[in-house]
Amino acid sequence: MRSIAQILNDSKTIAIVGLSNKPDRASNEVAAYLQQNGYRIVPVNPSYAGEIILGEQVVATLQEAADALASNGQRIDIVDCFRKSEDIPPIARDAIAVRAGCLWMQLDIENQAAADLARAAGLDVVMNHCIKIEHRSLNAG
Repeated sequence: MRSIAQILNDSKTIAIVGLSNKPDRASNEVAAYLQQNGYRIVPVNPSYAGEIILGEQVVATLQEAADALASNGQRIDIVDCFRKSEDIPPIARDAIAVRAGCLWMQLDIENQAAADLARAAGLDVVMNHCIKIEHRSLNAG
């Protein structure tokens, strides 16, 4: 199990599940921050599929995101979840299917069953942590 610092240092591509096109929503603010700090974001939200958010085309599923990246020899390093805790298990199964490196649940999002499933498949798991706050605290100073 890698530490949060190792996960953030090793990762380049972050799928943002539940990314909103509204700039005042946490998912949008966090995704913009990650972009500004050198990460490639891949918006995953069936409600906005085909649209452009933060300069990236939105896809409906993690599988679509993984397929698009694979054509460039890239993969999803982190699946960052902005969904309700009860919505996480299918996302965890999708993260496993696309061989993501980490399942990350944002602040106030916890699902032990999903975490256990992802860990058993070899993914790192972070629950109830904001990726922006963690990144900023590691890079402060």
